[in-house]
Amino acid sequence: MRALTVFTESLRYLKDHALKTINENHNGTFTAADFTWVLTVPAIWDASAKQFMRNAAMEAGMNKLVIALEPEAASIWCKQLPSDGFVDEITTNATLQQNPGTQYIVADCGGGTIDITVHEVLKGGVLKELHKASGNDMGGEHVTKNFKSCLKEIFSDDLWNEYERRFPCELQMLMYNYSVVKCVGDDVEIFCPFNLTALAQDKQPIEDYFKDVLGVSWDEGSIKISREKLRSFFYESLSGITKSLKEILKKDLRIEYLVLVGGFASSKILCRHIKKQFGDQFKVLCPASPQQAVLKGAVLFGRNPAVVASRKSAFTYGTGVFVRFDASIHDAARKYSNERGDWCRGCFSTLVTVDEDVGWDETRDYIFTLVARKQTSANFGFYRTERKNPLYVDEWGIEKLNSFVVEMPEMPDITRGLDIWKLQIKFGSTEITATATDGFNKLNFFKINIL
Repeated sequence: MRALTVFTESLRYLKDHALKTINENHNGTFTAADFTWVLTVPAIWDASAKQFMRNAAMEAGMNKLVIALEPEAASIWCKQLPSDGFVDEITTNATLQQNPGTQYIVADCGGGTIDITVHEVLKGGVLKELHKASGNDMGGEHVTKNFKSCLKEIFSDDLWNEYERRFPCELQMLMYNYSVVKCVGDDVEIFCPFNLTALAQDKQPIEDYFKDVLGVSWDEGSIKISREKLRSFFYESLSGITKSLKEILKKDLRIEYLVLVGGFASSKILCRHIKKQFGDQFKVLCPASPQQAVLKGAVLFGRNPAVVASRKSAFTYGTGVFVRFDASIHDAARKYSNERGDWCRGCFSTLVTVDEDVGWDETRDYIFTLVARKQTSANFGFYRTERKNPLYVDEWGIEKLNSFVVEMPEMPDITRGLDIWKLQIKFGSTEITATATDGFNKLNFFKINIL
């Protein structure tokens, strides 16, 4: 099936279930339009992935939608937790201070991604992002994948592939059981499903499969995994998290806390590793229910998006424009001439620069001049890059995000200077929106979500 269909119907089910529950408990007739829906996404996701989720939510009927970044949501929740809201094994009687100037890292350790953000508490308790979202794809599912590879090593590729093909539901239960026990951190036992045991015993005694695999053994219907073997499944994930955190700590920051959230943060192996690696540099905190921190923080964010007052721009954003041709700067092949003079086409006009601070509700105005006297439309193309000062939109490392055309139903009055167009960009939110208007007559209005 198409991925958009799968995601749309999943979100539609959640929406319908929520409405049914609310109406049954409050004797109401609420509809989707009565609510603001908050959809969380990893901050490190590409813009196209975030837009995909917005499209799925809109098709599911969540029209009044707010996109929340998962580590930000978790940060908002953890910031207001009391000291007894954190796990005692990691730290005792500690809380995340809200004094202005307090800086801390939030590592959202989920199933798919490790999503890291850095915040500073400002006056009034609002947050400022100090480092653009970073991380990797070394979440808890990577550990599960290593466990599955171990099972293939035990039972052979052919037998395991047959089991996956014939008994997918039983396989899902096996993986779920593993996701629970992997959080323990000591020797664990996992019940071996009936059909996997039956397939294996058709070929040889079940004990024989475990003779040549270190760290695992058969124990009366269960697969026993030693603590050392279990830790080996975590090695790549732990290394990836450590590397990402160390990259952040190279910056000139005053980090006082590291907060671990997400379902993967329930793992004692992960928490103990982070405490060992960074415990002497700052306090390591983990809420009592780390897998719920994103969910509960998303509710707070939906009620007050201004709580994250400032963010770092993840890219340099710009639009493609014509500028007056300068032979000392521009490529002659890009020269375009008309009745209004010589122009250079395809130039990159910077709107905001990578790592620049932008306020959550900040709108910036940019003025553009029409190129031709008889121009009937204006095309605004939006681009992004990790470079700071590109010259042209088709240079290396530049990606086109989106574009829109603004029609001009009435000819601009060039003689009166009405050939100016204003582009308004809102950068500081979790999404970027653009609005184009006739700078004087307000003849046209077009709004687009760039991401």
